[in-house]
Amino acid sequence: MRVLVLNQNYEPLNVCADSRAFVLVDKGKAEIMERYPNDIVSAEALYPRASVIRMTYYIKRPRPGVKLTRREVFARDNHTCQYCGRRELDFTIDHVYPKHRGGARSWENLVTSCKPCNRRKGGRSPKEAGMRLRRRPRQPVITPGRMILRRANGEIQGSWEQFLLQKVRRAG
Repeated sequence: MRVLVLNQNYEPLNVCADSRAFVLVDKGKAEIMERYPNDIVSAEALYPRASVIRMTYYIKRPRPGVKLTRREVFARDNHTCQYCGRRELDFTIDHVYPKHRGGARSWENLVTSCKPCNRRKGGRSPKEAGMRLRRRPRQPVITPGRMILRRANGEIQGSWEQFLLQKVRRAG
């Protein structure tokens, strides 16, 4: 079973196995915030099975970042062509400032484009092609709660929602 691990300030850190969570709680490094209904049974006693634990001390860590991939560019642009606004299944990645002119592979230079718009723009800048971007491309900001939601691939326990969505609402 999976357990959501929160930092001392209730910020989501990661998801771990229930055996790891049991050790953290047993050593006094974490406290149980939410439990599963079934307990851990040993020869001597019953122990609560954690669903959400909170560390008793603050863990300092760098902010999570989003990798620059096709999938993430499409997600940032909401699967919408940034020139015409069309929503299709067959998209391409367009360099706003063309690669052959020194355009970088960066968040600020890559956008989602439908194939007709990409062909129309060609190796020119949007201004030269007479096209406008719907919004300026930039690197997406991701909160720890959103990162946990992405990594979990739909395996979110009901007891986690209040801790994950609370941070997403505040940050998003």
